[in-house]
Amino acid sequence: MSLNNSSNIFLDSVPSNTSRFQVNVINENHESSAAANDDTDPPHYEETSFGDEAQKRLRISFRPGNQECYDNFLQSGETAKTDSSFHAYDSHTKTYYLQTFGHNTMDAVPKIEYYRNTGSISGPKASRPSLLEIHEQLAKNVAVAPSSADRVANGDGIPGDEQAENKEDDQAGVVKFGWVKGVLVRCMLNIWGVMLFIRLSWIVGEAGIGLGVIIIGLSVVVTTLTGISMSAICTNGVVRGGGAYYLISRSLGPEFGGSIGLIFAFANAVAVAMYVVGFAETVVDLLKESDSMMVDPTNDIRIIGSITVVILLGISVAGMEWEAKAQVILLVILLIAIANFFIGTVIPSNNEKKSRGFFNYQASIFAENFGPRFTKGEGFFSVFAIFFPAATGILAGANISGDLEDPQDAIPRGTMLAIFITTVAYLGVAICVGACVVRDATGNVNDTIISGMNCNGSAACGLGYDFSRCRHEPCQYGLMNNFQVMSMVSGFGPLITAGIFSATLSSALASLVSAPKVFQALCKDNIYKALQFFAKGYGKNNEPLRGYILTFLIAMAFILIAELNTIAPIISNFFLASYALINFSCFHASYAKSPGWRPAYGIYNMWVSLFGAVLCCAVMFVINWWAAVITYVIEFFLYIYVTYKKPEVNWGSSTQALSYVSALDNALELTTVDDHVKNFRPQCIVLTGGPMTRPALLDITHAFTKNSGLCICCEVFVGPRKLCVKEMNSGMGKKQAWLIKNKIKAFYAAVAADCFRDGVRSLLQASGLGRMKPNTLVIGYKKNWRKAPLTEIENYVGIIHDAFDFEIGVVIVRISQGFDISQVLQVQEELERLEQERVALEATIKDNECEEGSGGIRGLFKKVGKLNITKTTPKNDGSINTIQSMHVGEFNQKLVEASTQFKKKQEKGTIDVWWLFDDGGLTLLIPYILTLRKKWKDCKLRIYVGGKINRIEEEKIAMASLLSKFRIKFADIHIIGDINIKPNKESWKVFEEMIEPYRLHESCKDLTTAEKLKRETPWKITDAELEAVKEKSYRQVRLNELLQEHSRAANLIVLSLPVARKGSISDLLYMAWLEILTKNLPPVLLVRGNHKNVLTFYS
Repeated sequence: MSLNNSSNIFLDSVPSNTSRFQVNVINENHESSAAANDDTDPPHYEETSFGDEAQKRLRISFRPGNQECYDNFLQSGETAKTDSSFHAYDSHTKTYYLQTFGHNTMDAVPKIEYYRNTGSISGPKASRPSLLEIHEQLAKNVAVAPSSADRVANGDGIPGDEQAENKEDDQAGVVKFGWVKGVLVRCMLNIWGVMLFIRLSWIVGEAGIGLGVIIIGLSVVVTTLTGISMSAICTNGVVRGGGAYYLISRSLGPEFGGSIGLIFAFANAVAVAMYVVGFAETVVDLLKESDSMMVDPTNDIRIIGSITVVILLGISVAGMEWEAKAQVILLVILLIAIANFFIGTVIPSNNEKKSRGFFNYQASIFAENFGPRFTKGEGFFSVFAIFFPAATGILAGANISGDLEDPQDAIPRGTMLAIFITTVAYLGVAICVGACVVRDATGNVNDTIISGMNCNGSAACGLGYDFSRCRHEPCQYGLMNNFQVMSMVSGFGPLITAGIFSATLSSALASLVSAPKVFQALCKDNIYKALQFFAKGYGKNNEPLRGYILTFLIAMAFILIAELNTIAPIISNFFLASYALINFSCFHASYAKSPGWRPAYGIYNMWVSLFGAVLCCAVMFVINWWAAVITYVIEFFLYIYVTYKKPEVNWGSSTQALSYVSALDNALELTTVDDHVKNFRPQCIVLTGGPMTRPALLDITHAFTKNSGLCICCEVFVGPRKLCVKEMNSGMGKKQAWLIKNKIKAFYAAVAADCFRDGVRSLLQASGLGRMKPNTLVIGYKKNWRKAPLTEIENYVGIIHDAFDFEIGVVIVRISQGFDISQVLQVQEELERLEQERVALEATIKDNECEEGSGGIRGLFKKVGKLNITKTTPKNDGSINTIQSMHVGEFNQKLVEASTQFKKKQEKGTIDVWWLFDDGGLTLLIPYILTLRKKWKDCKLRIYVGGKINRIEEEKIAMASLLSKFRIKFADIHIIGDINIKPNKESWKVFEEMIEPYRLHESCKDLTTAEKLKRETPWKITDAELEAVKEKSYRQVRLNELLQEHSRAANLIVLSLPVARKGSISDLLYMAWLEILTKNLPPVLLVRGNHKNVLTFYS
């Protein structure tokens, strides 16, 4: 449906012939558009095509008379872009408004540039307007400067994106390959190895045509399933360089990718030596026949192999274009050699060839060779193990994925077609050779049938030859004995030798290119930091010259060894491990159900991929069980190493997706199970603010939640909503990253609120997920309550009331120095900034000295030296950095030391638990959990409870019995019988002096004055209130005396938190209670559970 194009829709300043436009998909043909312009009915609109960039372009057509504007917009057949020369609205004041579909808005239409990564070589990344920009600008209708308008309308992105554009320009001379030369040719050459020419005939002789076809088919099933899985992964996003490593690492993560990438690169490097030695052995055999040996067979192999690998290195270093040309030439030779074989099968055989077992196509030979005839020590799986390496090589194209024009299209198409073509060739050769050549032949032209001789049903006997003596003595010819059967059958034998040369050299060349490319991609990701040196590339194609040299050295080392029979099975298993992980990657990505898994290649199934992975693992053990074990051990070791190092990469792997799905499923499953007291664990909201600002509060909480309970570090941003939300969002990632870096198993959550209490109330209600909801609030003691504004005290006490209202336990932690070290952090940040500026200035001065001499600059340098800024020295234990020396005390050194006190291992001592009120057991459970931690394991529990003086022993026995039933170990139990006596006068005087500034003293004034004071200062402590709770006040003061007497030397005191009844106890009086209760003591935890059982002695 068209949009209304009436000109009165636009502002008056809009030219009358400018129209609004719609979005339609049209053809790109310029003439058709011009012809359409000649027709004025129906009217034309601006038309935009958002199809494939390579086929459909952005197109705009106007009403008649606007062809000039249209021609200016269409940029010579290239992708048209909305540049600054075109605007749907252009006022006479030269002010530009960003426009989409004719409306004044900053909204941008969908473009591919918005979805590119920064630094993408396929084009610049554009930055779409942020939601905040659209939200604010749309409301205010703010005019945008031309430069800003161009930036968003064109999708030019941030200024830094110019580097990406320059990088794109630098790619002009890069050599990129299509699917034929880049993938098909390489895969065919790698799959067609020497096995085709010198072992396939022996396999048919051992297994027969029937089982031989099954062996080939089983091998092809493995490679086809792997090819399908690889195709699915390749088409699920842009593929960069790195081949199998890139596919596996981006699918399963750096742990799997890093482990398989290293051994895969090494396997390719050693494979160079294997193929070159194979070539050298063939050359040495020819030298033997012509009696032209240089030294001896072993040294001749080393000499020829070394010369060959040097030549191959030269071809590779010359550039991918030269290497590709060499591969094409080798493929032509290989195809001629294969064709030569098929031609030879139809050329009539002569007597010499017949004596060697070749009789052209014979039904009797086909029938005789159809079944197996395994020799001693051979069987189906042993023969399969020998053949299977011939089917590998399907990753040859994927390994140079960075040099392909379109890896997403080239790798699936080229690989699958290569598998099909090579399979047909293998099957054709196997069937043909099985139908033409008998299993055993003497090679003696005189072994013909004499009249009257019994043929015993053999095919050769029926064709006039007697090879019966091969049953009793070894023969040199036939499928079972002669590895050169294809040369004998072919029309021209030397061409088969050329084919062998081509197969070995092409495979060696492909491996020599693959190993550095994969290794370079691995090093670029910096998974193994020691290998970063090899990440550097050279030239337009970013050639890994350092990787080439390393591969060359590895290949040379193994060529000089010249004994590869032992390592060959391991290398085959390395390749198979890669295949297994590619299949598993496809299965894993499908199983994770990530919305990002959308492969364009739809011919795959997750269960088939899993079957392919299992099949690859099984084949590894079939080929060589001990090599398979070694492969798994090496891979496991590298996996553990990478996991331990935790590389800082985020590739959106399916492992991440599956972790999310598993966590979600487990959380949902947890909601179906009712809570049970045996499974209770403290799940804490910790009001730390930024987690780095109160590390001690977080450390003590983490000590009893680590590996057992939920811990959420919470921060409340108070102030104007817009500023708070901006600050909150900008710091989320940084603060969670700080927790991860410091190995604290906790989450970070923040809210923006009008006041602190409202924010905490929101956190208490909304934090957590399902059963994983907080049940305990942990806050630091408000040390400065006597100097703080009244609203802060109301909020502080109010959140305690709110927690109890929500039936959440409360833990208040007090240490002598306090928790907040934000000022220290600010000083450190400022000094670090100054130090960086100083270093930069010194570097600039040195540069200027070199350029301008010493005149004038040295004086400036001396001034800089007088800044007297000292460096920050990081502590080895990973704790917060401290400044070693400064002119004045910028911060309290004791505060910094106190902030790390719970990070350290606690000295041998006690945790004194004053379990005065039964809150369900939380006051006892928290210290018990602490004693299970390494840092607190040397601290024993001492239990203090109130009791009657005349029943101390009975109550002590009763408490010991209860603790034993709870299975909680303790060092001692103390029954305190004198809690309720009055404190001494000095202690009570301290308390009275503490509350004196906050008392109303209404009893000393007349009734009218007293009522007036109550209205004006309702927060003050009245005489009536003080008298009503005098006994409770006595108890708090008395408890402090007892704590001073019994627990002064304790490592930690855990004490029942007194509860202030709402409406009865004023905030200031409650703070005075907490102050006098915990005054001049070691670290104190005031704990009050929600009065529901958290301990049980039932099983």
